[in-house]
Amino acid sequence: MTDAAAGPAATGAPRGTTRIGHKRWTICALLFFATTINYVDRQVIGILKPTLQAEFGWSETDYGNIVFWFQAAYAIGLLGTGRLLDRVGVRTGYGWAVAVWSIAAMAHALARTVAGFSVARFALGIGEAANFPAAVKAVADWFPKRERAFATGIFNAGANVGALLTPLVVPSIVLAFGWQAAFVATGALGFFWLLFWLPVYRRPEEARGLSARELAHIRSDPAEPEQRVPWRAILPHRQTWAYAVAKFMTDPIWWFFLFWLPDFFSKTHNLDLKTFGPPLIAVYLMADIGSVFGGWLSSALIKRGWSVNAGRKTAMLVCAVLVLPIVFAPGACDLWVATFLVGLAAAAHQGWSANVLTLASDMMPRCAIGSVVGFGGMAGAIGGMLMAKYAGYVLDGAGTYALLFGLIGSAYLLALLAVHLLSPRLEPARLEAA
Repeated sequence: MTDAAAGPAATGAPRGTTRIGHKRWTICALLFFATTINYVDRQVIGILKPTLQAEFGWSETDYGNIVFWFQAAYAIGLLGTGRLLDRVGVRTGYGWAVAVWSIAAMAHALARTVAGFSVARFALGIGEAANFPAAVKAVADWFPKRERAFATGIFNAGANVGALLTPLVVPSIVLAFGWQAAFVATGALGFFWLLFWLPVYRRPEEARGLSARELAHIRSDPAEPEQRVPWRAILPHRQTWAYAVAKFMTDPIWWFFLFWLPDFFSKTHNLDLKTFGPPLIAVYLMADIGSVFGGWLSSALIKRGWSVNAGRKTAMLVCAVLVLPIVFAPGACDLWVATFLVGLAAAAHQGWSANVLTLASDMMPRCAIGSVVGFGGMAGAIGGMLMAKYAGYVLDGAGTYALLFGLIGSAYLLALLAVHLLSPRLEPARLEAA
């Protein structure tokens, strides 16, 4: 029996070899593909905004309200799904969530009014809310702390790949079969993913094909007691609020990119469904690189002897500084200059996000990670709700993206300052059991 094929009870690889197996990276790949599908499903409406706006006569406020209801459901879902995942486990909870959001994505094809699209978006938000709490919890179960930021960066890159694939695939479907087919075809992807997830995913101690050596590597951090943690034990801690504030201040920026970038390129550079694909693809390719780089950077610094606090915050500072030039994007006359400035900010956001997501597992015990990630995600979704209303108001009123991009440029440095004030050393929280 080879080392990679050995079960948890195996004695490991022969003496002298350093191979520990790669089962954990298979799990990471599944998380990557789920995140990709998650972002394809949520971004379709952003790609179709000019088409649907022309067909149904939406104002910017109408579109902002449709986005608002997705964000509202996402906030509600995150508040509940984190706790649910801590109770039922990642395998079952993630599986149900993907099924729910896939059905909701396909249901968009039936909508014809602002209210109809809002209902479909609300259902989509409820299902999609479980993605990041589930993925972060799976990474905490399957990776030691020193590898978590890199693994998080990899699965988080699925967001960029999904955002990249959507402008590649959706316009062709729409031009050939109509906008309804785009929602049905992309929504069906989640059911295909479930065919792999359900047979493969288990906790490491129960997984087939996991070597004793790899299991020991996964569990190489100090043991944490199994306990159930009530809300009253989570909310008083500054670590919880450090994570939540970071999400509240910066998650809305990514939502804005997803739902308004096609419109930005359409209004500022006269692009349409047939032509805004290349700049969007360039933006999300850069974001993909940024996601992996941001996770790699902090992990590399920590492996070289930096503290977790110094490694994470240094990487976050680099990302925050790289966002600043986006304030010049609305005034850029050249399409590709504007694309580069937006892409740099998107890359920096995703590198930032990989590290923020990892803060939850840095500061919280494994039994509370799902709840804390859910709470922080809810804060980010509330920020997204406010951003949707603000964007609709600004674009209907002032008719310019300059105010919105100015807000984006300053958000990350302010968020990093808030994180540092709330948790100067990223010290782990000590929680009381229920």
